[in-house]
Amino acid sequence: MSPISPWLQNANKKLREAAYKNVNFITANGYSFNTVLADDSCWLMVTWPKGARIAFRLAYGPSDILSVKSIKEKDGGIDIDLESNSGLYQITIEFPSADQPVLHHTTTFKPAEDLLIPFWPRDIIALGNNAKENFADGEVYVQQVGGRSGQLYFSLKGKNGGSVMYLQNLTALADYNQDTETSAMDTVGGEWPEIGFALPPTIKGKPMQAGKTYTISNAFIAFAENAPKTEAEISTQYLDMLAAAYLAMPKPDPQYINWPEVLEKGLYDLIDSPGCWAQVGGNHYFNAYVADYDTPPEVMVQLAVMLPLLDYVEWSGQSLEVIDKVREGLPAFYDEKYNTIMRWHPKVADQLDGAEEQKQPLVMDAWYLHHPLLNLSRLALKGDKVAKKLFLDSLEFSIKVAHHFNYTWPVFYKIDTLEVVKAETQPGKGGEKDVPGLYAHVMLQAWELTGDKRYLNEAEKSARHLQGLGFELFYQANNTAFTTGAMLRLYKETKKDIYLDLCHLCIANIFKNVKLWDCNYGYGKHFSSFFALYPLSDAPYTAVYEEQEIFCALHDLLHLAEDVDILPSARLLIAEYIRFITARAAYYYPTMLPKEMLEEKPKTGEVDHNLWIALEDLHDGWEKSGSVGQEVYGAGNAFGILPRHYMRVPGDHFMIFTDYPSYNFSAKKSSPAHLRLAGDGRLNCRIMLIKTDKTKLPEVRVLANRKEVACKKVEGGNLEYTVPGDAQVSITWNS
Repeated sequence: MSPISPWLQNANKKLREAAYKNVNFITANGYSFNTVLADDSCWLMVTWPKGARIAFRLAYGPSDILSVKSIKEKDGGIDIDLESNSGLYQITIEFPSADQPVLHHTTTFKPAEDLLIPFWPRDIIALGNNAKENFADGEVYVQQVGGRSGQLYFSLKGKNGGSVMYLQNLTALADYNQDTETSAMDTVGGEWPEIGFALPPTIKGKPMQAGKTYTISNAFIAFAENAPKTEAEISTQYLDMLAAAYLAMPKPDPQYINWPEVLEKGLYDLIDSPGCWAQVGGNHYFNAYVADYDTPPEVMVQLAVMLPLLDYVEWSGQSLEVIDKVREGLPAFYDEKYNTIMRWHPKVADQLDGAEEQKQPLVMDAWYLHHPLLNLSRLALKGDKVAKKLFLDSLEFSIKVAHHFNYTWPVFYKIDTLEVVKAETQPGKGGEKDVPGLYAHVMLQAWELTGDKRYLNEAEKSARHLQGLGFELFYQANNTAFTTGAMLRLYKETKKDIYLDLCHLCIANIFKNVKLWDCNYGYGKHFSSFFALYPLSDAPYTAVYEEQEIFCALHDLLHLAEDVDILPSARLLIAEYIRFITARAAYYYPTMLPKEMLEEKPKTGEVDHNLWIALEDLHDGWEKSGSVGQEVYGAGNAFGILPRHYMRVPGDHFMIFTDYPSYNFSAKKSSPAHLRLAGDGRLNCRIMLIKTDKTKLPEVRVLANRKEVACKKVEGGNLEYTVPGDAQVSITWNS
């Protein structure tokens, strides 16, 4: 057990020895909830059906004695008003679900004077099962890192044990964060047994204002009666409990973004802006960042933009010369000496300045070899002969590297000698742990392209090296997302449960790294960040390129899983992530943001506020965004969203939009359109009819699961409908 603070020691002693005053007692879903006052704190003591116990601090009055002003029971919950010398507390306890053991508690505080908060203790104590047992034995699996969800997933060990998913709704703290100029990052965590949420201290000398009511805690807590014993049980329980807490918490209403308009602006700037392009050996290449003329072209960058452009071409029926322009330059990345594609353009790789470990001609970042191969294989499967040759010619080197490192890749290695340049992301953390899944995906693509079972066997060998990584599997978000699909493909092919378990493990790793709150303070007021996903396990910002690829990979996963029983909680969370990114992703464009919140001197290239090229990075509300640069290889943003969420109706003057993923769309002129929505019927999504010209929309009837849905007219003469997830939808109209 870690050393503890006197705050924990004193609180635990009072609770263990019953040195408190009972305020209220409630039972729900087989659990008991006892609210008590112990001098400076109000606690909610929770007892499992089998006897495990835990306490949540609802209110804290430093060096004070709290007293009850009023108690009001309502709808199975309770409202409690407390008085103290420093101010008034209001506590609400409720149980949002009749079917699942989920607790919601909220605490507001109205200070009597302007108050500074130099310290605040954490709010969870895992109590022993009896007066002699100091603390319960337990294990924390997931806690908040940086700006990710205010989450804490842990279990209490022993025969009476159980599990807890604690989710602090950090959105609700915005007034406190704004007035005190504090951040909600890294507020939920701790070391066992001193865990939970701690109000961020007011280190800048900005106080809470007297007489103003602040929310200082808003927690949604799901309980389970068992402690997981295996990796598969941990990831499954995490997803199920996260979904239970998510269903109970408030969620913003994602606004509709006019993606056809955004795409047109982005396409124009991508093609016509000189800062997006470089020229080598008579061929044109995308820069990685706007106006970054010092860094040689990268093969990953070319393909990361080309594939979404191709998605758009296939959807729209248009042709884009820019795709042919990029395709012509791809063979130059192949090096016949090493029989592989290279990260950097070989003709100008000697221009690299070596300022970073990977900025050396023969140094390869482990995932950078396999990611371009994955995209080349996609092109090859679409019939692209140039891509097919580059892919197949590079496969043997890829396999050689996998065997050399025994399917456990370092961070950086040298192409010529396979000498390790950097073994671990951090000391003791290992290398790029999700690369075995990315490599497995590449091998499955090779098997699909050639029919050679050798590649299927390679995929299986590599996939098994993901076992035992737990919540440390996640290195880079898009790689982990690609791995989900690879594992599901292996499961469908082999019927081996290990691969379905690994698929769920990867999904759990992804949702460990999302942000289930909106940063409505500082610059964060200007953009939506709810359900954003961080690119690396320790990244301080969210990033457009990784989010765009994750969005596409999760779409593919849902389609692959149409006939597979993946976890319902996974389906729910995936659909919700996709829904919110259709509203959030537009705020990566600097044109959507006030100029004063953009970094004036980015790390790479320039940031042009008027250019519809996305920023790489969006930060916490007290930090400027765009500090890395304006990311050309994130340009696939709009080109990925439009073909997946806008359905064209032949011969008519409108498109059908849905912010949930959908399956099996069919429509003919003047005939009903049909589609199936992804997601969960306990949550709703948006369907819209979007005008494509000035023609008035026809009379429309929308049925979801055979029930008519009410229509709402919205801006621009479009029509909007709110429908449940997982619904069969039919749309009829008179042309």
